[in-house]
Amino acid sequence: MTNNGKHPGHTPTVISVFGVKPVRIGGTETFARELSLQLGERGWQSALCFLSEPTAEVRQFLDLPNISFEVLANSTDGNQTARKDLAGIMRKYRADILHLHYVSFLTFYSWAARFRSARQVFFTDHHSRPAGHIQSRAPLWKRAAARLINQPLTKVVCVSNYGYGCMTAADLLPRSRFQMIYNGVDLSRVSADPLLATKFRERYSIPAERAIVTQVSWIIPEKGISDFLETARLVLRQDRRVQFVLVGDGIDREQYARDAAEMGLGDHITWTGMVDDPFGEGVFHAADLVCQFSRWEEVFGWMIAEAMAHGKPVVATRVGGIPEVIDDGVTGYLVGRADTAAMSDRILQLLGDPVLRGRMGASGRDTVATKFDLRKNVAQLIESYGIS
Repeated sequence: MTNNGKHPGHTPTVISVFGVKPVRIGGTETFARELSLQLGERGWQSALCFLSEPTAEVRQFLDLPNISFEVLANSTDGNQTARKDLAGIMRKYRADILHLHYVSFLTFYSWAARFRSARQVFFTDHHSRPAGHIQSRAPLWKRAAARLINQPLTKVVCVSNYGYGCMTAADLLPRSRFQMIYNGVDLSRVSADPLLATKFRERYSIPAERAIVTQVSWIIPEKGISDFLETARLVLRQDRRVQFVLVGDGIDREQYARDAAEMGLGDHITWTGMVDDPFGEGVFHAADLVCQFSRWEEVFGWMIAEAMAHGKPVVATRVGGIPEVIDDGVTGYLVGRADTAAMSDRILQLLGDPVLRGRMGASGRDTVATKFDLRKNVAQLIESYGIS
């Protein structure tokens, strides 16, 4: 175990702050578990701070001997109260490392941590950019403010080359403080259980003869939900043996459901709402192919990598970091933003060619094993922490 100069009896600790509510077993929760698992293997404690208490299912999933939970309800604000609360958590654990996720880049958290016990402070940039974002140097005032506010930051982790390009182009910190480590998929949770696909169909009353085209995302405009619905309409004009499934929730769901009804999609569209564990509930098992029609610049494409890990070809927009995940024509297809004609053509092509789907699915699994294996990528982060 690396003691890092702490007095005897102190258990070295990493505090991870996640500005999200742990209500489902998704990418963030699987990352938190894998990080904690690898820290535990090295004799370290892992304190996980979320916006709220984990649900019972998430708590059970994260149940490791070295994990403890804290609530930092206002972590996304970065205000004085949040900094005070974080300082209290730092003091409680005498934490050696603080790692910030899903919070603003411009907060004084790093100063609060360094004034306490932290030797290192990390920040991961998970933020997607607006559609058409141009990578450019930030104004002088913003660069000066960022360097002052984030002077104590040890490193900024970028989850794609696209994100790395955005952050380094802005010149908010010296380039040496940035590192690219891809998000990953927990391959130990990927199974090939056909019973899960059957149960998923039964749960949502999807006829056995219909192929399933799925998108897993928040139900918001930035995720291209209107394009998904229009693509469904175009596909169903030519082939009625297709079910379009939207997995997720969001403030615009009811309006999109009304739009789908007006478009005549009828019972060919399924709204699952939030699914607690997409892997365990057969979301990807049941899908014949998966879509991600984002309009904004996705910084990575976590659901795409998860679908590929399950051997599913993906049709997605050529935005942000998505082209780093999908090899166009090999593991799926890339299409233009809002190009519903191309989206429907590619879906029909894949639905009509099971051999092509199988070949692309197998290539996708290989890609994930090579580039997006969560255990390997978390090990990179552990190394960056300087933990042996």
